Amino acid sequence: MPAINPLLTRWGAAIDKNCPLADYPRPQLKRGNWRCLNGEWEYAICGGREVPDSAVCNEPERYDGTILVPFSPESLLSGVCRQLLPGQTLWYRRDVSFEKIEKGKRLLLHFGAVDQCCKVYINGSLAGRHEGGYWPFYFDITGLTVKGNNTLTVSVTDDSDCGTEAYGKQKLKRGGIWYTAQSGIWQTVWTEIVPEQYIESLKITPRYKDAEVEFSLHFALPDQSPSLPAARIGVYAGETLVFEGGVTSAAFRVPLPGFRPWSPDDPFLYTVKITAGYDDIESYFGMREFSVVMGDDGLPRPGLNGRPIFHSGLLDQGYWSDGLYTAPGDEAMVWELNEVKKLGFNMLRKHIKIESLRWYYHCDRLGILVWQDFVSGGGPYSNMVTQYLPFIGVRLRDDKGCRGFGRRNKDGRAVFKRDMARTVDLLHNVVSLAVWVPFNEGWGQFGARQICGELRAMDSTRLIDHASGWHDQGGGDFKSYHIYYKRFRIRKDLQNRVQALTEFGGYSCPSAGHTASDRLFGYRMFKNPKTFSDAFALLYRAEVIPAFGQGLSAAVYTQLSDVEDEINGLFTYDRSVLKADPETVWGINCELINVDKSPLSSYNAD
Repeated sequence: MPAINPLLTRWGAAIDKNCPLADYPRPQLKRGNWRCLNGEWEYAICGGREVPDSAVCNEPERYDGTILVPFSPESLLSGVCRQLLPGQTLWYRRDVSFEKIEKGKRLLLHFGAVDQCCKVYINGSLAGRHEGGYWPFYFDITGLTVKGNNTLTVSVTDDSDCGTEAYGKQKLKRGGIWYTAQSGIWQTVWTEIVPEQYIESLKITPRYKDAEVEFSLHFALPDQSPSLPAARIGVYAGETLVFEGGVTSAAFRVPLPGFRPWSPDDPFLYTVKITAGYDDIESYFGMREFSVVMGDDGLPRPGLNGRPIFHSGLLDQGYWSDGLYTAPGDEAMVWELNEVKKLGFNMLRKHIKIESLRWYYHCDRLGILVWQDFVSGGGPYSNMVTQYLPFIGVRLRDDKGCRGFGRRNKDGRAVFKRDMARTVDLLHNVVSLAVWVPFNEGWGQFGARQICGELRAMDSTRLIDHASGWHDQGGGDFKSYHIYYKRFRIRKDLQNRVQALTEFGGYSCPSAGHTASDRLFGYRMFKNPKTFSDAFALLYRAEVIPAFGQGLSAAVYTQLSDVEDEINGLFTYDRSVLKADPETVWGINCELINVDKSPLSSYNAD
């Protein structure tokens, strides 16, 4: 396995070590009384799963040094650059000073994500535990804290690709399309003070055809307070109040006659302010509807607000050269998404990873459609099933046996279903999220058609690509292709689903001084940006654009950026170099989008 060359992004080089990623971490349930705990913590990596124990681990001299939270210890920005292995425990420690918590208030401790399993201690007492490396969680620590100094300790274990938890593209033996396994805290740690009765979660569902938006509030209530607190809601279009009223139940609808629709061309967001008892929150939503519609040619197309829209996008692995899973700053995420828009793309397929909620917020406000993969797990996968047979055109029509798909473990299948529910719940409010992708290329696949039905029951507002690439079970809304080594051709679909080229290209071009590995991986190599750009344009014009007339309605080019060995990104791993000619890429996307009878710029309120 080749070593990784250190590559700093320009944002990583200027990072604030006192409190990196200091922006509010949950834009759709926002409060003012919060505190960011990112920064330098003490860390230790120990043999065994609970050595030292929670009492001993409070002793600073037992720690190995400092780590910059929220960057995993394997990352460059963490300052550690050490791999956590199965059977080891990663310990974090930080002293935090708290004021006395007033009567009628609660102190909540939040973690954006910790990979994979963790326990959290306050002053040596267990506050709680969590399993699953991609989902946020919190603990009420009011009764565990004292006025003044408090010791916050976290223990983490991570089996990576060797256990039953989801791990995505991480591998302990990285290489090729598999990347460095990361661990530990990788999203923001923060506290907030809330009243005893507070809004624990908020679910927002646009009802486009009814010109209404549906809200569902879930309250955390003390045992002695069975009734809901009095609440009011205000909805704003910019600074203009468009609705105000009282809330008499936890679920209710707000009328929005003459609303302004959300689209990539006009990503308009409404602001929401809710007061419930002594709790005040702010949120947002966009009015949009995803569906399958028939084009003028009678072929099924993905619809946005009742009209066909071509999804032209990039495969986005979500890895950074210096932060691995963690972007080196909010500015880095915004820059990258703006570059995607400037190149003419209107979609990103978030590949086998869940991002921080701020990433989705920026997609919402900038206008980028999101295809969201579920994080894969299971294994080991059969190379014959997931690689070789599909490349010679063999598709398995039965995935119930799970043997070749790496899903023989019953517990692993249960974990996938747990995580599916978590993912749908976490991302329900994301305005830009258009498509769910439960399985990719057979990795951990099982009962895909049944899973599709269960997913549809959880969320009927979005489309589903139930088996991306191959091992199609005839479900979902898409006939999904991954094409790399041969010419792309549309095949007739008996289910009359939307035709989607969900991975293709993978063209590679090394950039001197910007490669992370000396072993370069790609599907087709080019020596310089000129030949790379010419081949990119030819691929689209010879195979992708002509297929529109046969029903092609989505194209996902591989990929947004290089990742470690893979150098098939439009951008280098450190985001320093755009390898393709921007005018060429923009022109291609104009042809793709304008080939539709309803270009993006035509979306108006009905």
